[in-house]
Amino acid sequence: MQVAFGVLGPVVAWDGAGEAIALKGPRHRAVLARLIVARRRVVPVARLVDDLWVDPPKDAVGTVRTFVAALRRALEPQRPPRTPARILVTEGPGYALRAEPGAVDAWRFEQAVTAAAKLPPQDALDRVEEALGWWRGPAYADFADPADEHWARAERSRLGELRLHAVERRAEARLDLGRAAEAVPDLDAHVAEHPWREDAWRLLALALYRTGRQGDALAVLRRARALLVEQLGVDPGQGLRRLEADILGQARHLDPAPGTGDAAEQVWARAATAYDRTVASGARARLDSTVGLLRNLAVTGGGGLEAAREHRVAAVMAAEELGDAELTARVIGAYDVPAIWTRVDDPGQAAQIVAAAERTLAALPPDAHPAARARLLATIALESRGTGSALGRQAARQAEEIARRLGDPTLLAFALNGVFMQTFHRTGLAPRRDAIGAELVALSARHGLATYEVLGHLIRLQARSALADFPGADSHAAAADRLAERHELPLVGVFTRWYGALRLAETGQAPAAEAAYRDAAARLEGAGMPGLTHGLLPLALLCLRLRHREPAPDDVCIDWGPYEPWARPWVLLSQDRRDEAASALRRLPDPPHDLLLEAMWCLAARAAIAVDDRDVMERAHAELTPAQGESAGAGSGLLTLGPVARHLDDLASALRRPR
Repeated sequence: MQVAFGVLGPVVAWDGAGEAIALKGPRHRAVLARLIVARRRVVPVARLVDDLWVDPPKDAVGTVRTFVAALRRALEPQRPPRTPARILVTEGPGYALRAEPGAVDAWRFEQAVTAAAKLPPQDALDRVEEALGWWRGPAYADFADPADEHWARAERSRLGELRLHAVERRAEARLDLGRAAEAVPDLDAHVAEHPWREDAWRLLALALYRTGRQGDALAVLRRARALLVEQLGVDPGQGLRRLEADILGQARHLDPAPGTGDAAEQVWARAATAYDRTVASGARARLDSTVGLLRNLAVTGGGGLEAAREHRVAAVMAAEELGDAELTARVIGAYDVPAIWTRVDDPGQAAQIVAAAERTLAALPPDAHPAARARLLATIALESRGTGSALGRQAARQAEEIARRLGDPTLLAFALNGVFMQTFHRTGLAPRRDAIGAELVALSARHGLATYEVLGHLIRLQARSALADFPGADSHAAAADRLAERHELPLVGVFTRWYGALRLAETGQAPAAEAAYRDAAARLEGAGMPGLTHGLLPLALLCLRLRHREPAPDDVCIDWGPYEPWARPWVLLSQDRRDEAASALRRLPDPPHDLLLEAMWCLAARAAIAVDDRDVMERAHAELTPAQGESAGAGSGLLTLGPVARHLDDLASALRRPR
C-alpha cells in the first residue's frame, strides 16, 4: 500500500486510495511527526522519550515501542506477522520513517518551490500555485506549543518561511506575465501579515505601479519606510530605495514586457483592486480589510464568490500563523456573508474553517470581547450546515444568546443565519424558519442591513412555499428582487428564478415548468455555487415527473451529483430492474439535514412503496409525520413533490395503517 503523509497542517497519513489512516492518539502522531522531521534518519528511542515527555513515565521506552507497533499496524495493515516493516523501520538504537521523497507533502513542497525557480513564468506560476494548495493550516499544527514541542519549532519556522517565499515567487511570476492587477490583493494581505518582508513591499509597489496607480505605489513605499524606521529603527534596503526613485522618474524598465498579460484573466483582479482603492489606510490591519474585501466580493457574482472562498482560507491560515488569537477571530468572524443554501460549496474548505474557529475559540483570552466569540460560534453553525451535528446547533444557540445580550443588530443577523442553518435536524420545521426570516427582515430593515434583509425574504419565500402559502412566497420573491436590483446583488436572481419554475410546477404546468427549470439551470452556470448546482436540474425534473405520475428518466449517464442514492432506485425501476432497485433502496442512507430533507424522504418513501420495502416505509413514515402540513421539497424554494400528507396517506395504505 502506498502511504502519503501530510504535515502542512495537522499531521495526517493517507492510504493509496486517498483515505485518511487512523493514527490513534496525539502521542502516536507525535512519534510520526518526530520521525518525519528527521527526514528518513534514525531517531534513537532515548531521543524520542525526551522529545515526547517533559517528565517521562516509568516505562517510557516500552510505551514508545507500543506507539510504534500501533503505527506500523495502521501504516501497513496487510503486512504478514513477523515480517519486517517497510515504512517505519527499526534501525540501530531507534526508528526511522522510510517514506519516499514524494510521500510527504512538506518534502514535495520544498522540491516544487526549488524547481519553480528554474522554470519559465507560466510554468513557475502553475507549479507554485499547486504547491501552495497543499497547505491545510500551519505546518505541524498539532505541535505548536513551543514549551512542549521544541523539536518541531525549527521545522515549523523553516516551512513557514518557505511558504512566504513561495507566495512572493507567485506574485513575481504574475508580474512577469503582465498580470500585475491579479497580484495586488494577495500581496496586500501578505505585507499586512508579514510587514518586515521588504521584498513583499517591493513587489506590491511594482504591481500597483504597473496597474497605473503610481500614487498608491509611492504610498506603499512610504508606509514600508515608516514601519521599518519606527518599529525596527532601520532604513529601507537598497531595493526599496531604488524602486522609489525609479517610480518617481517613471523608469521605462518598470513597464511590463510587450505582449504579456491576458485581459480575460484580470476580471477578478480588477474587482479586487477597485475595492482596495476604497479602503483607507488606518488603525485596522490590512488583513482585516482584506477579509472585508472578500466579504463584499462574495455577493457580487460567481467569479467573486469563488475567489472569496479561495482567499478566505488563505487569510485564516495567515492569521493563525501569526499566533494572535484575537486577530484570527476577527479574520474568521468578519466573513459574515449571508447564506441561504444548506449544502456547502466546498466541504473540505468548510471543515478547515470550522476547525480553525474551534482552535481560535479555545485560544481566545478570557477577557476577549464576547462579540468575537459569537462570530466564531456563528461561523461554526454556518459552515457545519447540512451535517446534523449537535455541535452546530449548540454553536448557533450560543451565538444567538450572546448577540441578543449585546444588542448588536449586525451580530444578531449573523447569528440568526447560523440558527436558520441549524433548523433542519428534523422535518416539519418550516414555521420555525419562517419566524427566523421574519425577524431578519424586520431587524435588517430597521438597521439598513440590505444583504440580511434579502436573506430574510428568501428564507420566508422558502418557508411560505413549504406551508403552501404561495401568494405569500410570491411577495417575498418580489421584495428580494427589488432589493437585489437596488443593491447590485446578482446572485439573488438565481433563487427567485428557480422559485418561478417551482410555481409553474405547483400549478400543474409541467411543460412550462420543465422549460423554466432548464433556463434557470443554464443561468446557474458560473454562479460559483457548486453545492447548489451539482445534480439540481436532474433532481428537479425527476420530482416534476413523479409529481405528474410520469416515469423517471432511464438514462444511466445522468449526473445526479449528491442526489444519486435517492435517484438510483427510480432509474432502475424505470428500466424494469425491480430487484436491483430494491437492493439500492436497502443501501440508502438517511438524507442530509438540509432544505431537501422532506423531498429525499418522499423519494425514498415512494420507491419503497413500489418495491414493497416495509422497513424503509416505516422509517419514512416516522420521519415525515412532523411535516404532514408541509409541501415536500417546496421548502427549498426550488422544487416540489406535492403535499407531504399525500405521501403519508400512500405510506399508510401500503402499511395497512389508518390514514
